[in-house]
Amino acid sequence: MAERSDRAPARWRLPLLRWLDGVEAGWGVPLLLVCFVAVWTLYLAIAYAGGGLHPDTLESWTLGRHFAWGYHKHPPLMGWVAAAWTSVFPLSDWSLQLMAMANAGLALFFVDLVARQFVTGHKRILVLLLLMLTPAYQFHAQRFNANAVLLVIWPLATWCFLRAFEARSAFWAAAAGCATALAMVGKYYSVFLIASFAFAALAHPARRAYFTSASPWISIVAGLAVLSPHLYWLATTGASTFTYALNHANGNAISSLGEVKNFLLGLAAAMSVSAVIWVLIAGTRLKQFSADFAAMSPGLRLLFYVAIGTIALPVLTSLAMGTDLPSLWALQGLFLFVVLIVCGTRYPIERFYTVNATIIVAGVALAAVLVAAPIHAIYRNINGYEEGRNFYAQAANEVTRQWRELTGEPLSAISGDDSLAFSMAFYSPDHPYYARPLAYQYEWGLPRKTTLDRGWAALCFRGQDNCGRWMEEVSSRAGNFVRREFTVQASLWGKPGLTRDVVVLMVPPRANGDAAPESAAQDFSASKRSPE
Repeated sequence: MAERSDRAPARWRLPLLRWLDGVEAGWGVPLLLVCFVAVWTLYLAIAYAGGGLHPDTLESWTLGRHFAWGYHKHPPLMGWVAAAWTSVFPLSDWSLQLMAMANAGLALFFVDLVARQFVTGHKRILVLLLLMLTPAYQFHAQRFNANAVLLVIWPLATWCFLRAFEARSAFWAAAAGCATALAMVGKYYSVFLIASFAFAALAHPARRAYFTSASPWISIVAGLAVLSPHLYWLATTGASTFTYALNHANGNAISSLGEVKNFLLGLAAAMSVSAVIWVLIAGTRLKQFSADFAAMSPGLRLLFYVAIGTIALPVLTSLAMGTDLPSLWALQGLFLFVVLIVCGTRYPIERFYTVNATIIVAGVALAAVLVAAPIHAIYRNINGYEEGRNFYAQAANEVTRQWRELTGEPLSAISGDDSLAFSMAFYSPDHPYYARPLAYQYEWGLPRKTTLDRGWAALCFRGQDNCGRWMEEVSSRAGNFVRREFTVQASLWGKPGLTRDVVVLMVPPRANGDAAPESAAQDFSASKRSPE
């Protein structure tokens, strides 16, 4: 059937075949990626129409408001990206939703750069289509955080490494070093990618030619040069990001085995739909797998060693150190296996199958936009989110109104429940700064007197006991304060939803206080003084 369809395709297939002809002409892949970004941004806009942005996305934006070479909790790349984006695009839900999906689209573009090292034509498209059937580039990507930025950086670094290993030129060697350094300022989990590059280079038959050239040493020097500002920041601030990372190393042998099992099962589940589609495409030709593997090209063999390293090294580390190992941390590496499977086949894949895969991907996307997104929005309007996303904008506007009514000045500093504080900074017309130094993000410390003197507010949802007790302590220190409660209601397309009570504590600025946002920014960046 596949051969007959390729010889005499049905009329409805002709536009898709012309599109596949455009892959090597240079417009086929960009068209696919633009459609992907547009459709899934529309999905996010509909599915979360009644709710605010995810707290991770709001945290990334909050970090980026104050440029630094590092932050207490994470390396700085996610904050830099959010800051760069919002310097061009407006502060709105659709803008940051577009940012998240543009990040995913760029990630797929770099995956294509890797794939085109080994295949041409519609096989390149097939790699992207199979990845679009994983949750990594839609649902994982929409939570723009330290994990999501790696979707772009890992394939970029891999592409540069492949070129550096093969060409051994100064340019590609430097590019590989810079890209791996960028991966490290995305998230320290990228150390496993860098270690996988080293493992792959050592395991490859051409290792002698590579290591006796200048290429690996140029990469190391370039990488350290790019990473040096962050390394200096670590050295001068106490390396708090490492402390945060090591909080995940608190398990034992039994828990580590459970983490590894769940890690592998999670990755298998993420790849399950793509695997089924590939089995249908390959059919009986799967019997050629061992022969194809044995005949793998040197470039693909290098990629194979990288792929194995990105799975084996985290597993071994978890077993040795008792670390947490969520499969979410490794989703950005799934592209390695898809490229290997598709590009490693020596038999031709009929365009019939690529067209069918395109229809499946398009069908899933349209079903998500037209069916799943409205249902999700309606459900959440009635049942809400654990973090209270339905109420972010309403709470921010009401607190801003009450603050201005009380003080006649813009609100410059905000604290309280993290998700509410991040959302208050984003959704309030005053865009106050998050006042708690991030070194104390998970401690309920008391604000400094200077913070209170400049004017400060905090909010919590009723029923958040830790936050409520903390407000009582702040009240006893503040002296002059106003505590209020109000009810906010979710709304979706004019339909009222569930309600929730918000408690707000407002400390008006003193007459000689300085309420400038720049002063609040100093609170945000502090890490060695009192907790807030």
